[in-house]
Amino acid sequence: MQRVVVLNVVGLTRGLIGPHTPHLAAFLKQGHLAVIDPTLPALTCSAQSTYVTGLPPSSHGIVANGWYNRDLAEVQFWKQSNALVQGPKLWDDLRASLPGFTCAKTFWWYNMYSTADWSVTPRPMYPADGRKFFDIYAWPYDLRSALKKDLGDFPFPTFWGPAAGTQSPQGAPDAASRWIANSARWIEEHHQPTLQLVYLPHLDYSFQRLGPNHPDIPADLRRIDDLVGDLLAFFQPRGVDVVILSEYGITPVSTPIHLNRLFRQQGWLTIKEELGLELLDAGQSQVFAVADHQVAHVHVRNPRLLEPVQQLLNATPGVAQVLDAHSKRDVGLDHPRAGDLVVFSREDAWFTYYYWLEDRLAPDFARCVDIHRKPGYDPVELFLDPNLSAVKLRIAWRLLKKKLGFRMLMDVIPLDASLVRGSHGCRPSSQDDWPVLLSTSPLPGASIAATDVYRILRRAVTGESTARN
Repeated sequence: MQRVVVLNVVGLTRGLIGPHTPHLAAFLKQGHLAVIDPTLPALTCSAQSTYVTGLPPSSHGIVANGWYNRDLAEVQFWKQSNALVQGPKLWDDLRASLPGFTCAKTFWWYNMYSTADWSVTPRPMYPADGRKFFDIYAWPYDLRSALKKDLGDFPFPTFWGPAAGTQSPQGAPDAASRWIANSARWIEEHHQPTLQLVYLPHLDYSFQRLGPNHPDIPADLRRIDDLVGDLLAFFQPRGVDVVILSEYGITPVSTPIHLNRLFRQQGWLTIKEELGLELLDAGQSQVFAVADHQVAHVHVRNPRLLEPVQQLLNATPGVAQVLDAHSKRDVGLDHPRAGDLVVFSREDAWFTYYYWLEDRLAPDFARCVDIHRKPGYDPVELFLDPNLSAVKLRIAWRLLKKKLGFRMLMDVIPLDASLVRGSHGCRPSSQDDWPVLLSTSPLPGASIAATDVYRILRRAVTGESTARN
């Protein structure tokens, strides 16, 4: 049994390993690289679930980072219970066959109530008075207090939002990834798990905010490379094998697609008014889309509308592919959680959740970092509204009100989807934009399926050969 740490370097691709990433380049020189034919959709939750089960979304059920719960008539994003991932997990498989095996999940998703021995994941606290306190959830419970005692509070605002990936009063650009890396070191020093899964999201932020070809990106590559180098220098002398992988590659985008606005113009979307603002009423809508980066799950209540909806989608600029019931099976997305139609954008486009036609009627949460209330993923949360004067003073005033116990709305997020410059979710045409797996052990080939990652990680722990016979 070999101890292994898996470093999930979000957004890493073959083309990024070079002069700006000397530690990654040196690791590759000593080992092997395979590009991963990405999970579809190529999203955090879907990819990670495929890696730890060896199954496609049609089997494990994670069809996106969130989906429409038909029973509750609610769109639910970024839920955290591991029970949502259907199918046996890698650590359960290894534990059953290897006496003494242990596993730590360090910020990998669906981290609550899993059967891993140690878990750490972001989890705010929500008191009854409407306040929100940034924090983490950890299992066993004493792990949370021990980590915070030695490492300080997790810098939650640098994990997602306008402060993520930038220098700000909340921390350095790599503050969240560095805290996670330090927690991985802490867990190794105190518990020595057989397998540790570590999530390093730093590249995700600037790649979406600026695009992967922006001149500031080399600085971010150096930051994540330094962090990986520190972890390599820590784990390898302790006899821990390191596997480096990613979930997806991020491509430049310039075309936001507003499917729900299109459906509203057709009279298919139902909107209700609350306090003078507009809310999407998914349960009453004939057609609506749950947008998540470059994939959208389109739900059609009336079967007679399926054909006209499909025709509209095929005619929409920026749409690359519309999957019906038959073609969903072909790509491994035929699961009850999936939409009646699943739509992928072109590489240079992405889908918004926007449904309002006038910004003054947008719901209050649209201008906030609010990943659970929005009926879709919103990368515009990475920006501060450039039209707000003295926006930093506005934030400081809101934080003071919060500290004094007053209710406040951190309404500083713009409503301009054209700001976003990078996205993911579809299968890029170039393998240079596919995710990668790097290992010191031989790999089955230069290109592997996403479902193969499970077998490669399993064999890294068991010591079996991963090369093809």
